[in-house]
Amino acid sequence: MASPSNYSSAPVSEFLLICFPNYQSWQHWLSLPLSLLFLLAMGANATLLITIRLEASLHEPMYYLLSLLSLLDMVLCLTVIPKVLAIFLFNLRSINFSACFLQMFIMNCFLAMESCTFMVMAYDRYVAICHPLRYPSIITDQFVARAAMFVVARNGLFFLPVPILSARLRYCAENIIKNCICTNLSVSKLSCDDITFNQLYQFVAGWTLLGSDLILIVISYSFILKVVLRIKAEGAAAKALSTCSSHFILILFFSTVLLVLVITNLARKRILPDVPILLNILHHLIPPALNPIVYGVRTKEIKQGIQKLLRRL
Repeated sequence: MASPSNYSSAPVSEFLLICFPNYQSWQHWLSLPLSLLFLLAMGANATLLITIRLEASLHEPMYYLLSLLSLLDMVLCLTVIPKVLAIFLFNLRSINFSACFLQMFIMNCFLAMESCTFMVMAYDRYVAICHPLRYPSIITDQFVARAAMFVVARNGLFFLPVPILSARLRYCAENIIKNCICTNLSVSKLSCDDITFNQLYQFVAGWTLLGSDLILIVISYSFILKVVLRIKAEGAAAKALSTCSSHFILILFFSTVLLVLVITNLARKRILPDVPILLNILHHLIPPALNPIVYGVRTKEIKQGIQKLLRRL
């Protein structure tokens, strides 16, 4: 093994992103569908945000939380996909040292923010169904503002050390990242320092936050299901569940995609290394594209608001 003194001492000023180390031809036929999905995600979320902003009947806490989710989706898309498309279409593989760690922070932080937002939305549905008479006094505009500040502060503080720890490492060997994006694992493995604490911190922080969110979501829906099953009035149970269906579909999709991504990363030795890279890209693109569509199709008030918006154009 080479000693640290044998490495170049010149600091790394940029990294090179090699998207699919084994099948670089993938990027040519992926560029069109990814471009279309990116435009769909940005357009659908922008339409949803504008609709909620302009339609007075949608100025309610539930829709404000949905606006927060759309904003997070748009930031995640804009952080990851334009650079991926620049690599695919124009072969612009280099990324500035600082920009790489900024992307790493936003990806980790905003993914956890989405999970936390789903948890707050589950609590909103729990109060609406289990305590309907108290809903207007509990779920207020002030509650949404405090929840949004909690979402930002909790995840920002927990994930700020991730890029800081990675940036403090010595990068004294190659600067080629075998990924389309600056994930902590892909970047830190290029360092000639010990990265055990770096990886351990992200693992503990990620699973603590996402795991606690998931547990609270499951608890909320358990109480909701318990109350719904007690409803005797004909059609009332179906109506109560319909108010949760869109939210539940998004949580299920978010969790499923994340679980598949985790499993493929754990089974790297048994599958092509390019597969987790592709799934990571899709995880930052497909949920943002589907979230506003699911709510737009399944929520009558949003559908009517979009129709009014289109008639104004």
